Amino acid sequence: MNKQVIVSPTGERLVVIAEADFDALVEAADDRSDREAVVDYQRRLAAGETEFVPAAMVDRILAGESALRVWREHRGLSVSALAEAAGLSQPFVSQIESGRRVAGRDSLARLAAALGVDADDLE
Repeated sequence: MNKQVIVSPTGERLVVIAEADFDALVEAADDRSDREAVVDYQRRLAAGETEFVPAAMVDRILAGESALRVWREHRGLSVSALAEAAGLSQPFVSQIESGRRVAGRDSLARLAAALGVDADDLE
């Protein structure tokens, strides 16, 4: 890697390198960041802090199906069981799943806790 050092009028040292060398450095940094993310995910998975999400679930949510319904079914819960676990009424949970009602922050947090997911996973 060829480099040129330039000293600014304020004494700051600046390095000029070829664009290809710069791109290679950026790619190496991205690779390291990716590796660190994978190691962190593996640690959280082993500790039970996260889980694998089956591709079929992701496909259903991306196709527009209610994330709440997808997660509920993945957990093997009925609407009634989820509503009871979240301290909400069954009709209310059913309406949220069908899109007829929007869950407020508190209700969303209760549903997420009952499902063992982050509230963001239900939005």
